[in-house]
Amino acid sequence: MIYTVTLNPALDRELTVPEISFDTVLRATTLRVDYGGKGFNVSRALHKLGAESVALGFVGGLTGVRIAAGLASLGIPTDFVEIGDETRTNISIVSATASQYVKVNEAGPSITPDERAALLQKITALAQPGDWWVLSGSLPRGLPVDCYAEIVDILRSAGARAVVDTSGEPLQYACAALPFLVKPNAHEATELTGIPISSPGDSGAAIAAIHKMGVENVFISFGEAGAVLSNGRQIWAATAPQIVERNPIGAGDSSVAGLMFGLSQNLPLPESLCWGVACGTTAASLSGTAVGDYALVASFFEQVLVRAL
Repeated sequence: MIYTVTLNPALDRELTVPEISFDTVLRATTLRVDYGGKGFNVSRALHKLGAESVALGFVGGLTGVRIAAGLASLGIPTDFVEIGDETRTNISIVSATASQYVKVNEAGPSITPDERAALLQKITALAQPGDWWVLSGSLPRGLPVDCYAEIVDILRSAGARAVVDTSGEPLQYACAALPFLVKPNAHEATELTGIPISSPGDSGAAIAAIHKMGVENVFISFGEAGAVLSNGRQIWAATAPQIVERNPIGAGDSSVAGLMFGLSQNLPLPESLCWGVACGTTAASLSGTAVGDYALVASFFEQVLVRAL
């Protein structure tokens, strides 16, 4: 089973305007609403690929009710901890040509010690050997910076495999807990290691540094330039197909979903990497934080080029 954990979910509202301008009233021509948060995006993308997952996390207030109902309507099983504060709403304003966007994320609710304990108890009860757990996104207020590390410890003790997609101090602490895989982007990997990265070709030193922290596998995304995947013995680089980019927001989450799709089927690492890049490319080609179905992702999969570095 694949589980996704979203500690700071959001209702994503995207407004399309003729063009981005400031100090004036912008009038939206379309509105799109998605049930967001990085882990939820992974679950939505997996569902479109035909892979089952269960979405966990915190939800609260009317926004939380709407997210829970929305995910259920998409056929995604959920197992949430209800909190007292309101789940956040994020706003994106995108130009009609998709050449510019503005995204504003709310800080999110504050989690109480009892709510945190309830989530950890739920994870402990669910974790089984061989399961996959994707831990994604920022931490809401009230959670310590080592919260992901604490979850990784629980999962490793149960024989489950933890995949971590976060940044900053939470990522640093998570790496020390020895997760199965971490997925920073190039900027986050530079921040984590102090080693500048500008392209897949110069990522080797940073990847080696992350492995030395105790991480078994490293997956670094580079947007339209593709991604790299390392198991500590070999590094593979995948080049993304050329597309007309509509909205790159959430593309990294889709790339995690594609990678998980491959890994959960025991596909070789290079092939799993290709699924990751194909899913990320598909998401970037669509409006909002939409995700592609299997047929569309498979069409991009055939165009991904992978090579050993």
